Amino acid sequence: MSNTKPIVGITGDFRPERYNGQALSWFNAGYYDSVTGAGGIPVMLPPYDNDDDLRQALEPLGGLVLGGCNLDLDPVRMGQHPSPANKVMPRRREDFDRRIAKMAIEMKMPILAIGSGMQLVNLLCGGTLFTDIPEDCPRALHHRDEVEKNLRHVLEIVPGTHLDDIFGPGEVRVNSHHHMAVSELARQFRVSATCPDGIVEAYESISDDWYCLGVQWHPESNTASALDIQVFESFISAAGREQNVDVIPMSSVMRRAAA
Repeated sequence: MSNTKPIVGITGDFRPERYNGQALSWFNAGYYDSVTGAGGIPVMLPPYDNDDDLRQALEPLGGLVLGGCNLDLDPVRMGQHPSPANKVMPRRREDFDRRIAKMAIEMKMPILAIGSGMQLVNLLCGGTLFTDIPEDCPRALHHRDEVEKNLRHVLEIVPGTHLDDIFGPGEVRVNSHHHMAVSELARQFRVSATCPDGIVEAYESISDDWYCLGVQWHPESNTASALDIQVFESFISAAGREQNVDVIPMSSVMRRAAA
């Protein structure tokens, strides 16, 4: 039976065994709810240990959502000195994210990279990261607040980019909960949006034959704006092209119905 909707993989979070409890994998509901809301079918991808199994799981998919994490990529693995502010994610989580992202990049699979996932893809493609914005960019705006979870800022979108097509005209504000960020952007990408302080908030592939969109904010979060579903719709459309499935964005259907 042929697919009627594109099928995309979603990476999850991982916590190792501790305090006499079992190791856990979990998936934030916002990721799979956003994928289904944008017209796709989500497949949850736990942290496989075996590369052959991982590749077999990836090959039938039309795209990959590389999710974020509340913890950090390990600066030591980037060849940098850690900041006191760094709280690194479990090694199994970072190992898996690195392996699956590398495979998806090599396959030129459509990727939507979010939060630390966006940072990782840039890193794997040859870019660099700021390990702590307050330390590395002291004049930057406040990008994380442990008390105010609804912290937001304006998105300065680069005209003519794919992200510009996604959002269209008008002011866009996004949530912000990060202290690491893209420093030097990998050559495969162009900046598609920044914060008013110059911190990179989004990048996209410069290649016509590879859809890759990285966003620093969290369009899947319950603090996301109503416009953020359009980020997922763009990605699901790319996954549909990968699997020869036509996708009609639900926001377009709703706009036509309201007209």
